Amino acid sequence: MTEKQETYPWWDLRAYEYDLPKELIAQQPAPERDRSRLIRYSKAKGTITEGIFKDIVSYFKAGDVLVLNNCKVIPARLYVKRADTGTKIELLLTKEEGEGEFVATVRPGHSCKAGVKLVCGDLRGEFTEILPDGQRRVRFEASSAAVNAFLEKEGTVPLPPYIERPKGPSEASDRERYQTVYAKSGRAVAAPTAGLHFTPEILKALKDLGVTLLEVTLNVGLGTFKPVKVNDIRQHEMHEETFTFTPLQAELLNKARSEGRRIIAVGTTSLRVLESCLDEEGKFRSGLLATSIFIHPPLQVRSIDALLTNFHLPKSTLLMLVAALIGDAWKEIYQRAVKERYRFFSYGDCMPLEDLR
Repeated sequence: MTEKQETYPWWDLRAYEYDLPKELIAQQPAPERDRSRLIRYSKAKGTITEGIFKDIVSYFKAGDVLVLNNCKVIPARLYVKRADTGTKIELLLTKEEGEGEFVATVRPGHSCKAGVKLVCGDLRGEFTEILPDGQRRVRFEASSAAVNAFLEKEGTVPLPPYIERPKGPSEASDRERYQTVYAKSGRAVAAPTAGLHFTPEILKALKDLGVTLLEVTLNVGLGTFKPVKVNDIRQHEMHEETFTFTPLQAELLNKARSEGRRIIAVGTTSLRVLESCLDEEGKFRSGLLATSIFIHPPLQVRSIDALLTNFHLPKSTLLMLVAALIGDAWKEIYQRAVKERYRFFSYGDCMPLEDLR
């Protein structure tokens, strides 16, 4: 975040670079969910204040609508062996396509051709196809229910690559903490991390205050970690994620908007759902099942009044989303967060952005 970087146009990838000491990348969650620190920014006032997440209820008022992504993260990473050579292979099952059939990323992938058989304990399978994006289609000799049960026992929570863990079944702490307390449905391979700070007690306090909690389900995919590899971000192809959005949800949000009540999204995934469901007249509509929306400057976000989010990777699409919301103010906030030793990324601290409309 230097003066030189501020001269880059919005479409230049270098405009979203900043210096981050490696030790500020959170390797473990806060000792308690609601003890994360936060930097609160008001776009209307231009003010930056600091606090603790446990005090978040005081930021709300009766009538607010808080939109939460209740997707459930599955322990989708599995360490298997080639049945013929015993070579170890890392699978990340990114999508369930049919009975006993999954799409997976593989490492190393050079020898994982169609016809190669796999084994992991009592679970056996076979690569059946190499897909255009490099992923493999895998068919297991078991039902999907049996595969998912095996994952729950032997699988590893698919933590982001910047969180270091030994290979093998996940630690109990990661299985608990890399999951929101309101996770219910779906098949996500990454957590909606802005929601990791909430506790049942905070959610109850919000309800008691008169805040409406609206849950959507967007299956966060592997693409959330996909780096931008082009210098001109307009050439970046955004990943697609599936979600559910019902007529009742659209009606509730349209009513809140017509009554002048705030709509607050928890995390970028909730925002992507809401922005994808907004029509040209500014009305929420139901029926969409997927989104590949890329929110970046100079796009004007219309669906929300506030956003709770974490601190994001340099040059990432999530940081570009934040820049679309608050412009260059993100640089000052991030500079302050680095100086004050905030914790960054998935297990890191929180950044509420308010007065966005």
